[in-house]
Amino acid sequence: MKKIKKSKIITWSIVAAVVLVIIAIIVISNINAQKEAAAAYQTQVLEKTDITAIVGATGSVRANQSATLTWQTNGRIEELSVKVGDKVKTDQVLASLAESSLSQSIILAQSDLVTAKRDLENLLNSDKARSQAELDLANAKENYDKVRWYAVYDGQPRESDQDVIDAARARVVLAEDTVEDAERDYNGYAEASDNDPAKARSLKALALARQELQDAKLALDHYTNAPNTKEVSISQGEIAVAKAQLDDAQREYDRLKEGTDPEDIAAAKARVAAIEATMNLAKITAPFAGTITNSSGKVGDLVTSNSPAFRVDDLSKMFVDVDIPEVDINRIKVGQEVTLTFDAIPSTEYQGRVSEVARVGTSDSGAVNFKVTIEVLKFDKQVMPGMTAAVNIVVSDLKDVLAVPNRAVRLMNGERVVYLLKNGVPTMVEIEIGSSSDTLSEVVSGDIKPGDTLILNPATDMSSFFMGGPQ
Repeated sequence: MKKIKKSKIITWSIVAAVVLVIIAIIVISNINAQKEAAAAYQTQVLEKTDITAIVGATGSVRANQSATLTWQTNGRIEELSVKVGDKVKTDQVLASLAESSLSQSIILAQSDLVTAKRDLENLLNSDKARSQAELDLANAKENYDKVRWYAVYDGQPRESDQDVIDAARARVVLAEDTVEDAERDYNGYAEASDNDPAKARSLKALALARQELQDAKLALDHYTNAPNTKEVSISQGEIAVAKAQLDDAQREYDRLKEGTDPEDIAAAKARVAAIEATMNLAKITAPFAGTITNSSGKVGDLVTSNSPAFRVDDLSKMFVDVDIPEVDINRIKVGQEVTLTFDAIPSTEYQGRVSEVARVGTSDSGAVNFKVTIEVLKFDKQVMPGMTAAVNIVVSDLKDVLAVPNRAVRLMNGERVVYLLKNGVPTMVEIEIGSSSDTLSEVVSGDIKPGDTLILNPATDMSSFFMGGPQ
């Protein structure tokens, strides 16, 4: 084996020493640079604290009730009874149209109303309908019995009462005798002139006697012979009609025997209401108690159907409706306290509470939100419908928990992280946060504890300072 020359060994030793010196200088320089950079960070020693967790949102103020009132017919404004700012009561007349400018149907409704009210009063206070029904029932029974008495049936004599038949036969005999007497009397004037009054009276008596005999024979024939098919059909039809009339009369009496039918009263009331509704087209009334917040039109203006008239708001209560994201909605409960601020009312904070939480969400551009209604408490005249309100809903009030400032939290690969200053070097730590306020977030898990030094203003890229990676 060849021996390495001593000069070469010395050379490589010198090179190695120089490299080590260079590496040491670089490492020391980096450490010093890290310490210098760390000295520029804002830090805070962590300790347990209290957190009031909130969910923030923005919405618009609305009144307890609001209604935009419009004219329902054409006409000319004759009277305006209120102005903006006036308080009104339910059903108070706010404005009306001149009668001369209304359509004929509305004008005639006034006379129709008088008749309708009178008919209703008669139904409520009169027994005439029941008495008339009772009389109609009695007449129907009498007519039915009469029709049945004179009814004829197939294969049977028209009359089964022997007394009636005997009387008819006797009538024939008497009529035949009368005819014989009249013929003898008339024959006694055979030689007399046709102009003789006595002969004329005798001829008239003979004609009447013969007519009576014919009628008597027809009556006897009617009683003793069976009816034909046509007579039977007519008779049965008359019975059916009489029975139907009797049934109708019975039903009407049953309906009214205990007094006026409630359905008739309801129908009469409905007619009165319908006519009044027609007449009310000529005026504007307040649907609820409130305040006039807008007014359109002046006396003498011509209006048409759907022309705006007034806006009425019930300002006894004020509400703010906000949309809460689905990730926060289960933290919102009825009764939770709320703080509200308004762009239009600087330096003033109002209190409220959650009064209603929707149970169904709505989707808008892929985001699902739930409507939450907040009642404004102890508001003043500065708070008006339509104003924009920023609300903070207090969802929890935590005591003595470990928390980090929100500005110190970063998102790294989908995970929330903070940076602790350990031995002067920034170190990344993954954490899981719980409830949050506008400045603090509760730490529910992670290698972090009270007494640790937290970097409040970490740089966006801290990879150059990792010491062993995430802790």
